Amino acid sequence: QLQLVESGGGLVQPGESLKLSCTASYATLSNYPIAWFRQFPGQEREGIGCISSNDRFTYYVDSVKGRFTISRDNAKNTMYLQMNSLKPEDTAVYYCNAGLNWGQGTQVTVSN
Repeated sequence: QLQLVESGGGLVQPGESLKLSCTASYATLSNYPIAWFRQFPGQEREGIGCISSNDRFTYYVDSVKGRFTISRDNAKNTMYLQMNSLKPEDTAVYYCNAGLNWGQGTQVTVSN
């Protein structure tokens, strides 16, 4: 059973960058399509982007396109979410996903 552990959340100011990591254990992450989701308080979890298992296909929602980048390092069995030009409306709990498996979530707060 794939296990995902996230790290890298925190408090940043508008316009700054943050990189989230999600390390997999007990299975090979490269075998999975990967995705990142976020959840605003009181709302459903929503997908923000994904990459196919062969890394040929990527998708981002319009609200993060051009600012966020999903990637993976197969040697480290880790996936990443690079977030640039962060806005207060990006404040949420962020979750990594691979197949049916989820990370524990990490809080990202963008505020002065």
